[in-house]
Amino acid sequence: MFRGGMPDLKVLIEDMIAEDDKVAVRYTLEGTHDGDLFGVPPTGRQLSIKSITVERVSEGKVIEHWRVTDSLDMMQQLGAIPTPEHA
Repeated sequence: MFRGGMPDLKVLIEDMIAEDDKVAVRYTLEGTHDGDLFGVPPTGRQLSIKSITVERVSEGKVIEHWRVTDSLDMMQQLGAIPTPEHA
């Protein structure tokens, strides 16, 4: 979905921590909003979206995955939700 909305998508890994059978990654998605993204038509805006994932690995395969993305900030960057100073 992100690649369709931001064809020039870059994933910047900020931190990666592994312990036992879990890997946590904090990363930023960056790109230009040139395609439909979560129902929002292209705006041409530059986006910077923060996210964190935790994955559990067994026998070399991801068997569980959890992700938290700052969706409010993303929708504000898209102009779909007003920021407090513009509300």
